[in-house]
Amino acid sequence: MTAPSPAVPAAPAAADVLDRCRSLVRPALAEAVGRLHPWVGEMASYALGWCEVGGAPVAAPGGKGVRQALAVLGAEAAGAPGRAGVAAAVAVELVHTFSLLHDDIMDGDATRRRRPAVWKAYGTGPAVLAGDALFALAVETLAAAPGGAAGVRLLSAALADLVRGQADDLLFAARPYLGPDRVRPEAYRALAVHKTGSLLGCAAALGAVLGGAPAATADALDRAGRHLGVAFQIVDDVLGLWGDPAVTGKPVHADLRERKKTFPVLAALDSPGPAARRLAALLESAGDPAEAAALIEAAGGRTAALAEARRQVAAVRAALAAVPMAAPAAAELEAVLDYLVGRDL
Repeated sequence: MTAPSPAVPAAPAAADVLDRCRSLVRPALAEAVGRLHPWVGEMASYALGWCEVGGAPVAAPGGKGVRQALAVLGAEAAGAPGRAGVAAAVAVELVHTFSLLHDDIMDGDATRRRRPAVWKAYGTGPAVLAGDALFALAVETLAAAPGGAAGVRLLSAALADLVRGQADDLLFAARPYLGPDRVRPEAYRALAVHKTGSLLGCAAALGAVLGGAPAATADALDRAGRHLGVAFQIVDDVLGLWGDPAVTGKPVHADLRERKKTFPVLAALDSPGPAARRLAALLESAGDPAEAAALIEAAGGRTAALAEARRQVAAVRAALAAVPMAAPAAAELEAVLDYLVGRDL
């Protein structure tokens, strides 16, 4: 008689993973924010989605907490309990929130998560102050944790990359669509690694470092997060051009109106043929965004963007497979990856 095959464990649901990690991190994150000046703390709580202007709590507080989850899972991947990564999760979430406050001011974005951005709700000066406070609180929180000195060095390097990526993002908007000074797809990839990937990689690596992981494991998680950032940014670009605003929460074609050099645009302009030339002329004249989106697709921009996202996802999986990690955490990292960029990539 043939023995029955062992049952294959069900793949973890990303929503359950994110909920578990948020629940683990939330008390420490709330305690940290509670140490701020009350007015600054209210702005921080508003930015985190915990309250309305004036401090009234919201019914369903908080964002997705992806970076928090990566920090907790980084610690668990090293074989440590998830609580070992909580200080890393708090620090990275504070830095992420600080960066969003300042990004919204620099980009002139009036809304964030379907609500007025902090600078619109409280004023530009107060929003800058709240961002500065969150940055200082992140460093303080991490420095006080066991192994925090190494963590602060890692976070500082990620912050330097984050600033580099934001600087390029601001500068790219003023560069032409064609000619020797145009932005090429490889420059975009470097921007996405710095602006988006650096903090995702830092989150996972920081949790691993505080969980006692060897350098090879932390480095692999950092690489995985950086590739994940590129894939996530490209998928976000695609959704910004062809996604449903009711699902994405952002107006369609907003990136085109703001002259953002997104990957589908750059890939389309890099292709031969008349569609690319027509697209360049249309973009330079600030023509109809819907027509521009159609030309981007006709020139192969959408196809090239999704292909590049798939390459980046393959690089994420290769980095995760390169070092031994505790099995439950490895499976949950895969679930978060699928959630962020889509299972079909």
